[in-house]
Amino acid sequence: MSSAETTRAETTQGQPAQPDPVPAAPVGSGPGRAPRRCVCPGSYDPVTLGHADVVRRAAALYDEVVVAVLHNPAKRGTFTPQERRDLIVESCGDLPNVRVELFAGRLLVDVAREVGADVIIKGLRGGTDFAYELPMALMNRHLTGVETVFLPGDPSLEHISSSLVKEVAAHGGDVTGLVSDPVRDALVKRLQEQ
Repeated sequence: MSSAETTRAETTQGQPAQPDPVPAAPVGSGPGRAPRRCVCPGSYDPVTLGHADVVRRAAALYDEVVVAVLHNPAKRGTFTPQERRDLIVESCGDLPNVRVELFAGRLLVDVAREVGADVIIKGLRGGTDFAYELPMALMNRHLTGVETVFLPGDPSLEHISSSLVKEVAAHGGDVTGLVSDPVRDALVKRLQEQ
């Protein structure tokens, strides 16, 4: 018993000393609770190291992360939705609490509801991203109450975007360090086919 506990025990008017109470567990933690699930939406055409960083950080914060590959069937991407999914799995497949699913023609709030996520995770590279994402986050909360959590991007990755990676690669630039090696190889191959 510490001296503080001994002193407290001596001042309880002869009653046996009680141990300090165990601190309460954080809200939403512990056995029997529902898993905390979030959704990381994007087109991921292709997945970049910036995307993978956000997914990895979300995986450290939530029990389960659903990477939602959102695609517009009216638009032709560089990679098919299934190819994007496969490249994400290659980039983040070591994370046991991450799964990748494909969605088309749905509101993000409907995707979140379908997968049982009450949080949407969005990575932000800077103020421009915030200005673009905030109105959508507010609308999503208005529609269903789903919250959006913004994760600031790693400063060493904030210049990376899928469109810029594709443009650099299309002009023969080296995108090593912007995407994983399997993504780089798939992108170079796809651009040679076009």
